[in-house]
Amino acid sequence: MNRTIINITEEPIPSLDFITQQVQDDGAGAISTFSGTTRNTFQGKRVIQLEYQAYEGMTYKVLNSIVNESRQRWQIQHIAIYHRTGIVPVGYTSVVVATSSVHRGDAIHATQYLIDELKARCPIWKKEVYEDGSEWKGSCNGCQSNMNYLDS
Repeated sequence: MNRTIINITEEPIPSLDFITQQVQDDGAGAISTFSGTTRNTFQGKRVIQLEYQAYEGMTYKVLNSIVNESRQRWQIQHIAIYHRTGIVPVGYTSVVVATSSVHRGDAIHATQYLIDELKARCPIWKKEVYEDGSEWKGSCNGCQSNMNYLDS
């Protein structure tokens, strides 16, 4: 049975090894992961931290829809998506997507699709805190996406 794990949390994201174990399957020849971390600069500004807020009920609904879309496009066995809310200091992980599949192409394409669609469609907002101020940036631009992906 295919497993889907979605976790929106204020707690630090578990280790990549832990998340990879959650999607591991003896029938899968590939595991693909993406980790998003807080970097220390953005467009020449020094970043102090990021702060995320999510409309959790809607975020879970949108993520489940994106997961279903990815499963229709690619042969994916297991999927894990973790997104942190609250303050995420420089160097810390804010999001991880992991997928497993029989062949690497399916896992790689699905992982890219999942993170791109999460960023485009989920009601998750990010406040970038700089040395000289801050700026809110939002996701969920109409909660629609027109991105094209390779079908494999």
